[in-house]
Amino acid sequence: MKLLLVSDQASPYIWDHFDPESFRDVSMILSCGDLSGEYLGFLVTMIPAPLFYVPGNHDKAFVLRPPEGCVSLDGRTETHLGLRLAGLGGCRSAKPEPFHYTESAMERRVKTLSRLVRRQGGLDVLLTHVSARNLGDGADSFHQGFDCFVPFLNEFAPRYHIFGHQHTAYTRACPPPNHGPTTLINACGYRIIEY
Repeated sequence: MKLLLVSDQASPYIWDHFDPESFRDVSMILSCGDLSGEYLGFLVTMIPAPLFYVPGNHDKAFVLRPPEGCVSLDGRTETHLGLRLAGLGGCRSAKPEPFHYTESAMERRVKTLSRLVRRQGGLDVLLTHVSARNLGDGADSFHQGFDCFVPFLNEFAPRYHIFGHQHTAYTRACPPPNHGPTTLINACGYRIIEY
């Protein structure tokens, strides 16, 4: 099954020069945040596949107007085509804005999500806006990942942890390819992977 991963930067290749043949076999679209509702709506309209997303730190408009035709995974689990999905949006920040969380606030969200994942019977794909700490994050405090994601990955060992936030233009550093059995993917821009 092919998954289209998107995050942070709208791709001119998709947005301006859409070629339906390039996305013909995509079964699911996963968005890691900081993309406009218009872009997500375009994707779900042009590609006959469901789109699951988590909000990024720039997505406060989604509070009042979530992207049409898309399914939020923020703090939720969902099973689709046999894949067990879970998601957490937002970034590390003390700002009193939507989708900005301190480490302790995210830790509470992780505990709640952990109960849902156990009830779901496990996890195949974790979708977040930021990475786990030291697993593909940035050096500055705003782009650091969450420490509490590491024990979550250790406990549930999803096949993939897909995230964004850390634009490839910010650094040449790449996330390590794996954390135990979990493949780590920064979806900045877009990628198509085979599950």
